[in-house]
Amino acid sequence: MTKTLKGIAASDGIAVAPAYLLVEPDLSFAKKTVDSVEDEVARYKKAIADSTAEVEKIRDTAKKSLGEEEAQVFEAHLMILNDPEFTGAIENEIKSQKINAEAALDETAQKFISIFESMTDNPYMQERAADVRDVSKRIMAHLLGKELPNPASIDHEVVVVAHDLTPSDTAQLNKKYVKGFVTDIGGRTAHSAIMARSLELPAVVGTDSITKDVENGQMLIVDGLDGDVIIEPTETQIAEYKQKGEDFLKQKAEWRKLKDQPSVTADGKKFTIAANIGTPNDMPGVHENGAEAIGLYRTEFLYMDSSDFPTEDDQFEAYKKVIEGMNGKQVIIRTMDIGGDKHLDYWDLPEEMNPFLGVRAIRLSLKNEEIFRTQLRALLRASAYGKLGIMFPMIGTLDELRKAKAILNEEKDKLVKKGVKIGDDLQVGMMIEVPAAAVLADQFAKEVDFFSIGTNDLIQYTMAADRGNDNVSYLYQPYNPSVLRLIKHTIDGAHENGIWCGMCGEAAGDNIMFPILLSMGLDEYSMSATSILRIRSLMKKLNTEDLKELANKACYVSETAEENEKLVEDLMKKLIK
Repeated sequence: MTKTLKGIAASDGIAVAPAYLLVEPDLSFAKKTVDSVEDEVARYKKAIADSTAEVEKIRDTAKKSLGEEEAQVFEAHLMILNDPEFTGAIENEIKSQKINAEAALDETAQKFISIFESMTDNPYMQERAADVRDVSKRIMAHLLGKELPNPASIDHEVVVVAHDLTPSDTAQLNKKYVKGFVTDIGGRTAHSAIMARSLELPAVVGTDSITKDVENGQMLIVDGLDGDVIIEPTETQIAEYKQKGEDFLKQKAEWRKLKDQPSVTADGKKFTIAANIGTPNDMPGVHENGAEAIGLYRTEFLYMDSSDFPTEDDQFEAYKKVIEGMNGKQVIIRTMDIGGDKHLDYWDLPEEMNPFLGVRAIRLSLKNEEIFRTQLRALLRASAYGKLGIMFPMIGTLDELRKAKAILNEEKDKLVKKGVKIGDDLQVGMMIEVPAAAVLADQFAKEVDFFSIGTNDLIQYTMAADRGNDNVSYLYQPYNPSVLRLIKHTIDGAHENGIWCGMCGEAAGDNIMFPILLSMGLDEYSMSATSILRIRSLMKKLNTEDLKELANKACYVSETAEENEKLVEDLMKKLIK
């Protein structure tokens, strides 16, 4: 029976394909004694053989679709499955205690995990705990007759359905087969949504109940334009939405004609439209969409996609590749923003009551100077290969900024003394995402070469509403006059002190927010690469003279976010025929 769910349109486009549930099965079991040890050992050995065959298949698929490097984790899993110390210990438990294979597996795995996790002086060995956990889960699933989902093993067209998607889940999605995704939770600024836009996958998030309402293989329509998900659609609906998808692709083709054109308004004012990226693999999308710069390179994915801290040389090569790839256009690279909702398996950070307000981003870097210095050295070395801007995230005080700059200058001096070339036009900037920094923008502007406003965090901190918490999602209000006043104050503070101001939060590519930002005189608009041509098209239709009063009305006349949304919509109807 056809059912429609309403969610949040997180990434443009239409997908029509069967559902693939990326949901963990229940792997609970009861410990019990067995009558036949031989039969139990045979059952256990079959589970090992089935797990090995499955991992080999996943590895081979991952090699083809994701590359050798991404497939390495599965090689590690195969080593564990073939390790007689591990598999033999489980078999011995079954024989000596005469217990079922599930209990023997669980007890043995927990011992190995504890041993690896206790090796605090060896991050590589600590990482093996996660591998043992993954392998054990796979063997357990085979023993219990359950199927584990794995995005890397998908080999036919599907719509991925999940409660939520982690950045590593999303990174494994193969665009050849994954046509879109739907989640129970999340918003437009969730990392899964941002990744979906980078991958150009239609996505709807925050449906509340998709994982309960749909079964594996059921046909789905994902409308990433309006936020609708249709389960078991009729033939008529499938035809309608396929047409809607084709119409959207035609619109994209029109926008594509603007790829090599400058970003100018109808009255000839020039601005910069840049791209946000997570890895060097995002560069094709940057070029295909005609980005004039990279306004945000999120370096934390380098750390998240690694089994240990990336070395200075690893980082240098990644940064150099992106800088050279931009052929002289500016690249803004943010120092690592770990913490909050971004964790590393190999970095045991303390548990915090509220990690978004805890030790994250620059706070974490300043507390772990050697890790910070390694990254800064790699960035400084890479600056010789193009136009680089180094950006510090989550600065809240002048003292934090000055400490970060001092460490950067110390590493710069050391490299220069060694004869290492540093770029001549290196710029140093900071993100404005803490309201305290926005309020003191005029003071911070005297210390840096540029600002970049991170609206995703600025909004959640201004409204005191966790952007990942669906219960307070109504408070995530980009158009709220309080948020807009902070943004205007930041831009004014930058311009009064002779520096440029950009925005790298998702609001930069928002159709309602964009005219307001243009009215404020924002210099650079950095967004998911797939939003660039749409915004460039909109910019070409707007005359800055017609927008002169918009910023003041939005900041100081309107009282609510809804009033501002209507204010812009009404103005756009008048200006764009």
